[in-house]
Amino acid sequence: MASKQQLEELLRPVVESLACELWGLEYLSQGRHTTLRLYIESPDGIGVEHCEQVSRQVSAVMDVEDPITGEYTLEVSSPGLDRPLYTLEQFQQYVGEKVSIKLRQAFEGRRKFQGRLNGVEGDEILVVVDNDEYVLPIEWIEKANVEPSF
Repeated sequence: MASKQQLEELLRPVVESLACELWGLEYLSQGRHTTLRLYIESPDGIGVEHCEQVSRQVSAVMDVEDPITGEYTLEVSSPGLDRPLYTLEQFQQYVGEKVSIKLRQAFEGRRKFQGRLNGVEGDEILVVVDNDEYVLPIEWIEKANVEPSF
């Protein structure tokens, strides 16, 4: 069974060969149900045709390399308005925006933080919740999303 990092290393060149960026990858295994979800981005935006192309190419590579044992579902989509954040660079792009963060473990008695992304320092994310600033190591973050504003 391949790790998330191995899958990213295998699939990033495939996505980039189609003039897209691999924004993020989620590898979810729950019992017998496994989902491989790719988020792709492009300077011109992502349409259905991009998702179809990437899905076809990724499927072909996955069939040849066979990094996941058993059946899995492949999903390819744009990050959307509530885009997930995975890397320090992505967090840096959204400084000043409202974010929702869920930690793997409790920090100061809580796992969920919703507030303004104040910055990135080293490998830590600064987020302001109710006028209190929290410094959260990126490796503690289980899930983070930009909160869309309308």
